[in-house]
Amino acid sequence: MLHRLHTKDQAACGREASAMNAKTPLLALLLTAPLALLARADGGTSALPNAPTADQALAAKYVYGLLSDSRYAYRPRALDDALSQDMYKRYLESLDPAKQFFTAQDIARFDAYKNKLDDAIKSGELDPAYAIFATFQQRVNERVKFARALLDQDIFVFTGTDRYEYDREDVPWSADNAALDTLWKQSVRNDWLRLKLAGKKPDEIRKTLDKRYNNMGKGFAELKGEDVFQAFVNSYANAIDPHTDYFTPRAAENFNQSMSLSLEGIGAQLQKQDDVVAIREIIPGGPASRSNKLQPGDRIVAVGQGESGAMEDVIGWRIDDVVAKIRGTKGSKVRLDVVPVEAGIDSKPNRIVLTRDKIKLEEQAAKSKVLTIPAGNGAPAKRIGVIELPGFYQDFEGRRKNADDYASATRDVSRLLTQLTAQKVDGVVLDLRNNGGGSLTEAIELTGLFIDRGPVVQVRESGGRVSVEGDSDSGIAWEGPLAVLINRGSASASEIFAGAIQDYGRGLIIGETSFGKGTVQNLVDLDRWPANEEPRFGQVKLTIAQFFRVSGGSTQNKGVVPDISFPASVDASEFGESTYDNALPWTRIASVPHTSYGNFAPLLPKLETLHTTRVANDKEFQWWSDDVAQFRAERAKKSISLNENERRAERDTEDAKRKQRQAERKALGLDLDPLADDDIDDGLAASERDIAKDAAREKLAENRPDPLLRESASILADAVRLLDNDGKLSAQVLPTAIQPGHWAD
Repeated sequence: MLHRLHTKDQAACGREASAMNAKTPLLALLLTAPLALLARADGGTSALPNAPTADQALAAKYVYGLLSDSRYAYRPRALDDALSQDMYKRYLESLDPAKQFFTAQDIARFDAYKNKLDDAIKSGELDPAYAIFATFQQRVNERVKFARALLDQDIFVFTGTDRYEYDREDVPWSADNAALDTLWKQSVRNDWLRLKLAGKKPDEIRKTLDKRYNNMGKGFAELKGEDVFQAFVNSYANAIDPHTDYFTPRAAENFNQSMSLSLEGIGAQLQKQDDVVAIREIIPGGPASRSNKLQPGDRIVAVGQGESGAMEDVIGWRIDDVVAKIRGTKGSKVRLDVVPVEAGIDSKPNRIVLTRDKIKLEEQAAKSKVLTIPAGNGAPAKRIGVIELPGFYQDFEGRRKNADDYASATRDVSRLLTQLTAQKVDGVVLDLRNNGGGSLTEAIELTGLFIDRGPVVQVRESGGRVSVEGDSDSGIAWEGPLAVLINRGSASASEIFAGAIQDYGRGLIIGETSFGKGTVQNLVDLDRWPANEEPRFGQVKLTIAQFFRVSGGSTQNKGVVPDISFPASVDASEFGESTYDNALPWTRIASVPHTSYGNFAPLLPKLETLHTTRVANDKEFQWWSDDVAQFRAERAKKSISLNENERRAERDTEDAKRKQRQAERKALGLDLDPLADDDIDDGLAASERDIAKDAAREKLAENRPDPLLRESASILADAVRLLDNDGKLSAQVLPTAIQPGHWAD
């Protein structure tokens, strides 16, 4: 089935404490992914067109035909005035989610379009979208100018009881510009105070913030018509359901590369800093790494194709346009003019010639390690293997061509299981925290590594037909003790896998209740109908089915509930499928026959008791629990004090707590936190930090103490010991055919 090869969902959450730093969905693309939002490919900027291109007009009609047809969409909705009003609300939210640019007066004018957006999609005449955006761009310019002017005013005295109200999701639109002025004044004062508390002097603060606000304005000024088009069409797609999306041709290309964990280029991760694109990370084994001529922080100022193509100045370009120039076919050459990190930006650049190659994004692939879990009372320690799987990735094209080395989560995990078996581990923890999903095929085949044939997931299509997808290969790659670690960020394919492991009684599920996404998406190429040789219309990721566990229940909205629960790091009312106003409801269908490898119910009370006793004395786990409670309490406030003494006292308390924890770690012989000295707010945005140092810090974060992972391994070790040492309990939990110490045979 085609949908098995094209499911991809990602979940993320977070909130900045400043409206100036709050990333709108459009601006977030500028800061986090090379999809949209910067300058033309020729490096220039221009006013947005007054109307869509002919291709965009056709693409809108194709999207309408797809999403309104029950043969394709799982839950089609009529594109009428009611849906138009929904689109209107979503489009405004995509532009200004924090209500920091538009006024109530603007919204009153826009209301004339409220019932016309359906007609705009059907006809391809998208003038309302561009008209609203034109006002938005004007308001951004006004706000940026206002914010920069504030920096020269005498408003940075931080006494009294002022608070900055940064959570504006549910507040009404500001009545007028005067109300917005008040909001922005408090936002700018908060930005200033953060830098002041970080030790910056007034002149340095003023310079940093002026550049920050100016760069923000530049980002919006460099928008293309295709960015507006994508945002507007997504107001329609997202109104159908939360996981239906429209991708422009370039966005679709990046999406597919993220799934395949490969691309063709030079092997360098890039980042925009001011007007220049710089190297953030060199990918091991790629052309950039092999050349030994590039390092993090180096700035790329010009790009040339082949041996003699003209060098194009790329200063001020969009990052996605620079990336497009640098990527290319394996074996082709690209020339780069690079200013070294230690040199001034006006220094003479070095000319570097690289031969492009296929780059494997190994950092995003599955990886493993072994934890030693002591027992006490003279009993031998248990060695628990850990496999971290960040996504259910698959190189669809490589698999179609039957390539030997195509990327596959299942193939990688199978290889790691073989290695862990050779290391004679006593159990395996599969870490799926923040794994937002991926290929449905991979979820099914990965489950097959732990069961000997059988159904894995039920798929109900729009017409009501239910099919059962399962593992048909005999044999088990790992037949020993298994646990799966999940959290609220574990979604979609992660929930299929965790739900199947739980239904089969094949392993323990540990952590938080998962995201709750129980739908299947298919990626449809809009160029398939006119059979275009070059991509013109983009692609649609649309919901085509709902999946159900073999036990009959859906993960939709409810998620997978763990057998052993950790404190919830984020409230279900703030993050997860249940927060979407148009998510499908939970339901269930009939179960399908499947093997029961074990019944952990008799074991769970004993594991809970051991877990509770252990974490009561586990400093790292207690610190994590305390931090979670503090984080949730801070989020509930939805505002922050602008009193310097109060904020400094809070900062000093956090600093003292951090130092005390590090001292206790040292005294107790615990692993030190490599980032303990950096865990204090520097007041800077990501693009304002030293790129090389920030990238190195990101690498160090991988070695931070992880009490949840270690406790999961300890719980699994407890289960192994209990079943090894208590024959009666083992007989209750596992079938008699399974020997102690093995959960499958």
